[in-house]
Parts: sequence; C-alpha cells; structure tokens
Amino acid sequence: MRTFSGTAGAPPLWRELVLIALFYTAYTLTRIILVQDGTGPAFRHARDILSLERTLGIDVELDLNRWLLELPALAKAANLFYVSMHFVVTLSLVVWLYRYRPLEYRWLRAAVMIATGLALVGFWLYPLAPPRFLGSAGFVDPVTALHFWGLYSGDSAGTMTNQYAAMPSMHAGWSLWCGFVLVRLGTQKWVKAVGVAYPVTTVLVILSTANHYILDAVIGSSLIVGSLALSWVLYRRPPEVLQRARGRAGSAVRTGRSRVMVRLRTVAGARSAERV
Repeated sequence: MRTFSGTAGAPPLWRELVLIALFYTAYTLTRIILVQDGTGPAFRHARDILSLERTLGIDVELDLNRWLLELPALAKAANLFYVSMHFVVTLSLVVWLYRYRPLEYRWLRAAVMIATGLALVGFWLYPLAPPRFLGSAGFVDPVTALHFWGLYSGDSAGTMTNQYAAMPSMHAGWSLWCGFVLVRLGTQKWVKAVGVAYPVTTVLVILSTANHYILDAVIGSSLIVGSLALSWVLYRRPPEVLQRARGRAGSAVRTGRSRVMVRLRTVAGARSAERV
C-alpha cells in the first residue's frame, strides 16, 4: 500500500547511488581516522558531560541503563534496534523519497548530508567516550553483560570504527530526520504516528544501552533541525540573490549550448559545401 505520492523530476539514479556511496564511505573512513589522537580527551569530555548533566538535572542515562538490564529480553531487542534501524529505516526512506517524492527528495537528502558532514567536525573537535565505557560511574554495556551480539561486539570493533564519536548522536539526528519525513509526507495516520514514535524510541534506546548521553541526542537533533531549515531555504525558498544567480547560470549554460550548436551547424554546412 502506498503511503506517499509524488511527481516526476528525480535526479539520475546512478548519480544518486554514487553520491550516497561516496558520502557514506567518506563518513565511515573519517570516523576511523579521527580516533588516532588517543582516548584521554574522550574520557575527560565524558566526565565533563556527566557533570554538566547533573548540574542541569537531566542525567537520566544511568537510571535507564539499570532499568533496561533488569529486562534481558528487552535489552537484547534494544541492542538489535541500535545496530540495525539506524541504517535500515534511513536508507529505506531515502529510497521511498526518491521513488515517490523526488521534488522533496532533493532538499531532504541535502539536509541529512549537511547535518552528517557537520557531525564529523564534532567527532574531530570533541571526542567523547560513551557511557558504556564508564564502568566506574555504574554504567553497564548490555552487549557485554548479556553476551549478546551488538554493533561493537566483534573482535575488530575497536579498529574498524571510532567508538569515541558519541557527540553528536547521529542515531538521534537521523531518526528525527526520518520522523520528520514520515510526519510531513505520510498520507495515513499510522505512518505519521510511526514518525513520532520512531525518534522517541531511538533516543530511549541509545540512552538505555549506554551508547550516548542525552546531550549527544540534543546536539544531534539540533543539527538536523538546522540543516533542514538551511536546505529548505536553499532548495525550496531560495533568497532573491540566489535565484538571480541561478537564473544567470542557467542563461549562461543555454547561451553556451546555443553557440556550440550554431558553430557545429556552420562547420557541417561548410563541409557539405566543400563536398559539392
């Protein structure tokens, strides 16, 4: 059953696939490279984050972590959710947007890429150890405690990804982007309800599994909100100056094409005359 409708005008599929592949590869490799400066700053920042959250009275992560561990079945489900939904839901919505909402696809795709690019800057400038590394503070990694499969459960996890890239949380950011898409473009009430529930569930999962702090989620979500606003302005409501620039660029391209065609016709005519 279709839950979206759209119009023609999507960018070429091959270009989008190459763009997504290159961007995700760069995102993954950059996360790995940025872990080379040691873990000292990451743990220092973790202590600072916890201290700030206690001051603000929003340090709910430890209570959620303890509650989740009392429910092993739910903890295992949360681990699976953390591993899979971040990618499955986001990529599925990218496909739906491309297929059914191509005009919306352009600015929404740009928004999530802008936010993710900015997040890489955050990973570099502010390495942060996740709560699951802070056993002295009472946190427990459900993957380790339950001997269950998880995102960082493999032997090579420490070398194949940057586990100190907790700030900002793009699990929270991407889930908010997905929720926005579902609420904005969904044509059925249950789709919109899922759009509301999905980011809320994601935040609860990343906090209770001790993978992120609540401030990580706040910053990640703020990046998405800001990027959505910026992309909307650039793509859907461009300023007059940008519109004029686009018009001049389009005019220049059309003029250039016309000149090339005239030149080609002239050359072709001259060659025909020579043969006669």
